[in-house]
Amino acid sequence: MVKTVKQVGENRFRESFGRYYEGFNIGDIYEHRPGRTITKTDNTWFTLLTMNTHPVHFDDEYAKASEFGKCIVCSPLTVALMVGMSVTDCSQKAIANLGWDDIKMTYPLFEDDTLYCESEVVEKRESKSRPGAGIVTIRTTGFNQDGKQVCSFIRKMLIAKEGHSVEDKINY
Repeated sequence: MVKTVKQVGENRFRESFGRYYEGFNIGDIYEHRPGRTITKTDNTWFTLLTMNTHPVHFDDEYAKASEFGKCIVCSPLTVALMVGMSVTDCSQKAIANLGWDDIKMTYPLFEDDTLYCESEVVEKRESKSRPGAGIVTIRTTGFNQDGKQVCSFIRKMLIAKEGHSVEDKINY
């Protein structure tokens, strides 16, 4: 997590999180911490909130009869948590998410598992249309508490350069 402190007045400081475009280097890997233990309530609420009616996510008896033997975490919840866990390191200074590609669910994540993830910078380039920004591509990979890979995806983001983020423009 990149955290800086900026003096905004006499005896007054403001913390800031995230990386500007210049702070990304191809090949760098950011381990996102803390991890997140997923509860039954998390899984049930997310599943039903998103109108996913598959009972393997919220019906214990149904899930016991499945090949998994118990409820599995809804896949979009896994992706959403991994994106959220990566914000401070990767997209805190983002102007926009440009897309997700190659999402793979490689091993089931279960209720009461703890999710950890990391992101590797795989590409970066200057924006052709926005001189105050660049495009950063990361590969984010999620693991359970036993180190088994559960998910991976590629994400592209438009990231502000130093002096061009929203927080650089406002005094809040």
